[in-house]
Amino acid sequence: MRYRTAAPDGAPRAPLAADTAVVFRGSETKALPFARVWTTAALDFRTGAQTSAADLKIRVGAGTLEVQALRLRRGMAGPFDSQLTFFLKQLARFDFGVSSSLNQPVAHLLAQGVGPSLLLTVPIFIGELALALTLALLCAYFRDRWLDRMLVVTAVALMSINYLVWIVAGQYVLGYRWGWFPVWGFASWRHLLLPVLVGVVSGGGADLRFYRAIMLDEMYKDYVRTACAKGVSGSGVLFRHVLRNALVPVTTNVVVALPFLYTGSLLLESFFGIPGLGYLGVNAINSADVDVVRALVLIGAVLFVIANLATDLCYAWLDPRVKLE
Repeated sequence: MRYRTAAPDGAPRAPLAADTAVVFRGSETKALPFARVWTTAALDFRTGAQTSAADLKIRVGAGTLEVQALRLRRGMAGPFDSQLTFFLKQLARFDFGVSSSLNQPVAHLLAQGVGPSLLLTVPIFIGELALALTLALLCAYFRDRWLDRMLVVTAVALMSINYLVWIVAGQYVLGYRWGWFPVWGFASWRHLLLPVLVGVVSGGGADLRFYRAIMLDEMYKDYVRTACAKGVSGSGVLFRHVLRNALVPVTTNVVVALPFLYTGSLLLESFFGIPGLGYLGVNAINSADVDVVRALVLIGAVLFVIANLATDLCYAWLDPRVKLE
């Protein structure tokens, strides 16, 4: 603490009670003499596990005490008395703290939000994967024809339109003007139809281009020409040969996307009023709720690492040429 003291105008400077400021806690006291210059003092106050407002007091006699700067430092009782140790103990108990904005345990909020998030993201994930793989196989089969070119143009157009445009256009046209879908809430399964449709359409373009490039790369390899020369049907070439050999990059893209199913969709949940983890994360950021944001980031990072490890293990199962060592 950096401080200076001054006696009151006209007061004598001899008496100690009028010329000192006393800092005390319980039976511990420390007298700070009056001075005209700034003085730095280190005060050591030890409290128990249960503290109160009466633990630390500063009493000034007849003079005044002016504090220029005050820095609090937490003492460490041992090498394991640290914030990291305390945080690891919390994680071991699955205790992520308490939300400062909602005043509820973060673990309880995560348990409440994971259901709505999965109900939204899992159908989007399955729909994108099925649609993109089907169209990519069609592009590979009808390569360099009008259907292939039309699908490529469609994929580029879907990728070029901003995500927010799909959300606003879907809510206004399909929900408000035509009345096909509700645009807000989570009362029934009908409230999920429009956000799932928007998610599949907006994300299908990038997946289609990615899977099309993989399928076309396989279509020009020697084993495909050999299979065609042996009289294998077109569907047999696509599903028994091309798709099977393209599973390694497809699996990489699929497994890496799995952790993001947990964290939900920030924009979709916010615009459609779905009380999932994405909606919770946006509100936590706006209200500076550190415990909630930290829990979401931590769990997402752990799931991402596990998904990458699972991807490497799947390579050996999908491709006999890959060996685990």
